[in-house]
Amino acid sequence: MDTKIVLSATWIVVTLIYLYGDVFRICSGDFEKLMANMNFNQFVWLGLAVLMLMPILMVFLTLVLPQSVSRWANIILAAFFFLFNLVGLPTYPSYYDKFLLAVSMVFNVVTVWYAWNWS
Repeated sequence: MDTKIVLSATWIVVTLIYLYGDVFRICSGDFEKLMANMNFNQFVWLGLAVLMLMPILMVFLTLVLPQSVSRWANIILAAFFFLFNLVGLPTYPSYYDKFLLAVSMVFNVVTVWYAWNWS
């Protein structure tokens, strides 16, 4: 199978896991608890929007960027999201959040592995 398709699919999976976690947080009431003590300004929200847009854009960029650029973009961003989620993992009190983050981290590792071995 074409590596571009596999890598694009890993970003789709990661994006859906993040969205699934957001839906769970909203439905369980955990979102309100997490946000109760936070007073974000527009720049923080913009930063969060950019952060969460990265996996979505990687679905497309993986398919259209030149192979060498796409390879390194996949490695760097997947490693970044792995580390970002690793640092955030202890802060989530819910077991479903920890589980979903762990699964997304597995897909980050899969992304790095496929990108690293892309010839």
